[in-house]
Amino acid sequence: MLFILKKGADWSTLKEKISSSGASYRYLNLYGKELVVAWPDNLVETIVDPSVEMKVKPRRPFQLASNEWKSDPTIVDVKGVKIGDRKVVVAAGPCAVEDEEQLMTTAKEVKRAGASLLRGGAFKPRTSPYSFQGLGVKGLELLRRASDETGLPVVTEIMDPRDMEYFKKYADMLQIGARNAQNFDLLKEAGRSGMPVLLKRGMGNTAEEWILTAEYILLENNGSVVLCERGIRTFEKSTRFTIDIGGMVSAKLQTHLPICADPSHPAGKRELVHSLALAAVAAGADMLIVEVHPRPEKALSDSEQQLTPEQFSLLMQRIKALAEALGRTA
Repeated sequence: MLFILKKGADWSTLKEKISSSGASYRYLNLYGKELVVAWPDNLVETIVDPSVEMKVKPRRPFQLASNEWKSDPTIVDVKGVKIGDRKVVVAAGPCAVEDEEQLMTTAKEVKRAGASLLRGGAFKPRTSPYSFQGLGVKGLELLRRASDETGLPVVTEIMDPRDMEYFKKYADMLQIGARNAQNFDLLKEAGRSGMPVLLKRGMGNTAEEWILTAEYILLENNGSVVLCERGIRTFEKSTRFTIDIGGMVSAKLQTHLPICADPSHPAGKRELVHSLALAAVAAGADMLIVEVHPRPEKALSDSEQQLTPEQFSLLMQRIKALAEALGRTA
């Protein structure tokens, strides 16, 4: 249950009523609104208080992400880059930061092609412990250097809450990867950080479960969340994963949060990336995150799905043309 408070109201009596009911609650200040979220609903649904402007009982299990109380779309600002507005924002860069030359070359190429954000993995969650695990903090330092040189804000994946101090220092947006999509301690810490969060859907999660993971971040008073569809695991073998365009649209229709799509991971092959990216934009994605490498055949991870700079430049031209046809920009 959401209690949206009147501006500047004293809610002490509401607090007493909720406490005496035995319900749990949290006071938040989200999107310029003071509100109290209380649960379970049955303990608080009869509560009335003069401090309350409006009481909302969402029909969906996710309360804060639901557009039942916030109908205007949320715009997430990453160092001046606005996600969820008219422009289709594209983040691009290598799957993994390998060395300074590789990252700088890629950053300059994707900036030239029209990318708005720089992506790159410093900490890599790999299926095999014998695969390249990333450069760690050194990778973050290189990302910051590339960002300073190109002006592209950095989005990069965090795997361990204990590394948060490094991400606050070197990154501009946290990415929660598919394998950590239900790492609840990490989600809470990401929320407490106050940083914008790109939240990928777990490869085995339903759309509802995906949105509920965002709720953990929002409940920490952090409204800067972008949901990212990156493909789910199905019986299909012609692609690495199955990009769930329907699930992406469903999430967009049920929430106020911006939606991103990752066409690289579900494709698994670079020749499929363009089509999946354009399909996502056509379906309403507010953002894309695309893997690009100057020499994909020599990449230390995901070599088959990373685009060359030339292929990415062509993709950007196509995205811009499609966005214009849809009444948007890119």
